[in-house]
Amino acid sequence: MTGVEAEESGRELLVIDTHVLIWLMFGDDRLGGRARGRIDLAAKADGLLVSAITPWEIGVLVSKKRIDLQRDVMVWVRDALAMPGVTLAALEPEIAVESTRLPFTMHPDPADRILVATARHLGAALVTADRRLLQLSKQGRFKALDAAK
Repeated sequence: MTGVEAEESGRELLVIDTHVLIWLMFGDDRLGGRARGRIDLAAKADGLLVSAITPWEIGVLVSKKRIDLQRDVMVWVRDALAMPGVTLAALEPEIAVESTRLPFTMHPDPADRILVATARHLGAALVTADRRLLQLSKQGRFKALDAAK
């Protein structure tokens, strides 16, 4: 679903940051009640998006032993993407290029840049607990929802 289609239907599109997907899958209490409610509503309306960069980022975290999924990473990713209402947002050329030329100063982390570009391109809000990204959102650079609230 595009941002225009979501707007016309009254549905909210949410792109969830990688850590939010992990919290969601593990039922982690760090995911706040308000954010969880918005995620549930978006999922029911088929408006919950996982960026195509997220499986890569999860694979990197597992390979560096920064997270333990307690099963094979590919099985975990497939299970996460099979959750009701979850859609994988493609890494379209427009998103890839926009991530390299965002119209504001941002840290160089490629995954974060792609997440932000995806949200901007789709007219979605990014659900994140990343303070740097939330601060950029407060400056009006893109829409975000604090995952911890």
